[in-house]
Amino acid sequence: MTQRLSAKDVRVGEGRKFDLILAPVITEKSTQGSEHNQVTFRVPMKATKPEIRVAVETLFKVKVLAVNTLRQKGKTKRFRGQLGKRADTKKAIVTLAEGESIDVTSGL
Repeated sequence: MTQRLSAKDVRVGEGRKFDLILAPVITEKSTQGSEHNQVTFRVPMKATKPEIRVAVETLFKVKVLAVNTLRQKGKTKRFRGQLGKRADTKKAIVTLAEGESIDVTSGL
């Protein structure tokens, strides 16, 4: 079993915290997650789960129970007869402690 890193074990610079959370994901599926105290964010491809955890806890002042990440491959699309590819993205689904919440409609 892997050992879980606490916020003290992971060092994230003050400016990097703002770079780790790119944008909230507001879709029908992500709003269903809010019923289970989950918030979804777009994050950089190189972001790790402990870094995301520390960034969310310090920026929004909430207690994070778990961080699940997924890498979404970009679709191949056709534009004016030419093939192109959308960029790959990474999403983080953050589960908050009971009673905690983040209002994604307002800014920091």
